[in-house]
Amino acid sequence: MIQDVRVKPLKVIPDERGRLMEMLRSDDDLFKAFGQGYMTTACPSVVKAWHYHKKQWDHFVCVHGMMKVVLYDGREDSPTYGEVNEFFMGEHRPILLQIPPLVYHGFKGISEYEAIAVNFPTEVYNYDDPDEFRVDAHDNDIPYAWERKDG
Repeated sequence: MIQDVRVKPLKVIPDERGRLMEMLRSDDDLFKAFGQGYMTTACPSVVKAWHYHKKQWDHFVCVHGMMKVVLYDGREDSPTYGEVNEFFMGEHRPILLQIPPLVYHGFKGISEYEAIAVNFPTEVYNYDDPDEFRVDAHDNDIPYAWERKDG
């Protein structure tokens, strides 16, 4: 596992009315800070990658469908430098994924319908000076290919 990445299993509480699932609480041991909350989606087989932040920690939860979230540790001073982690998350594996600053990340919709993720970053998005640095999804130095691995 890439250093400083954490996974929190989420508990789903169903009843005859529906279900409830807590995602991130301020009393969680992995809680850092609250910047804002937003949702993002991926259509089936669509890749949205790569980017990283210099200050911001992300806290992803896929609440509808399934996503493959991939991380790459590009931090040269990290003991896990060069490591790649894949996380399959969503309806069939409810988890919160904590992503530290300077770790590249991206995701792919892997369900037959639009997948929806919620993120609770530690920083507010700054429209004038975004803490977001992008790399092309397929043409880069990251040792990862987004195609499905059959077999």
